[in-house]
Amino acid sequence: MPETALFSSAIVTGLALLTYSADRFVAGASNLARNLGISTMVIALTIVAFGTSAPEMLVSATAAWQGNSGLAIGNVVGSNITNIGLVLGVSALIAPMAVRSQTLRREFPLMLVVMLASLALLWDGDLSCLDGLLLALWTVHLARSSHPDDPLASEFSEEIRTTTIPIIRAWWLLLFGLVLLLIASRVLVWGAVGIAEGFGVS
Repeated sequence: MPETALFSSAIVTGLALLTYSADRFVAGASNLARNLGISTMVIALTIVAFGTSAPEMLVSATAAWQGNSGLAIGNVVGSNITNIGLVLGVSALIAPMAVRSQTLRREFPLMLVVMLASLALLWDGDLSCLDGLLLALWTVHLARSSHPDDPLASEFSEEIRTTTIPIIRAWWLLLFGLVLLLIASRVLVWGAVGIAEGFGVS
């Protein structure tokens, strides 16, 4: 069917644009943060984490804005399962991973608490603005509780690119990535909803 092909193309295009724009966003944000003297640990735990999660976050936000809350919740739950089960599992299969970071040892149990809290907030079938605020405040706690001396900071320093671009270009990369993320999320949600409706999926 022509419509199915169009929706499928939108999904593929949206995914490709999300990947590209997220990379531009992270590059701009991390370089901008370095130019402003922000520590590596804070960059990794907030800016880079936000940038790599921005595609799924914007897809969920766009879906919720358009009234497709089921797609928003499903995206978050599926992403969490994939990150913990598949991404972490495949990484451990390739090479054993040792946790020497005090920050991670403290945050792993708290992450489990947050997942259980999210389940509790969704138990009544409704996620209100207050519930969303409570979950969003978690990122503030993480940034405030991180320690620059943590061994994890040296690993982050190796992963995050050294500042090689001027601050003006970093701003442009940040804004360009953010705008493209918004466009890509709209395209992806439009295609996904169209495919779902075409096959009678809820």
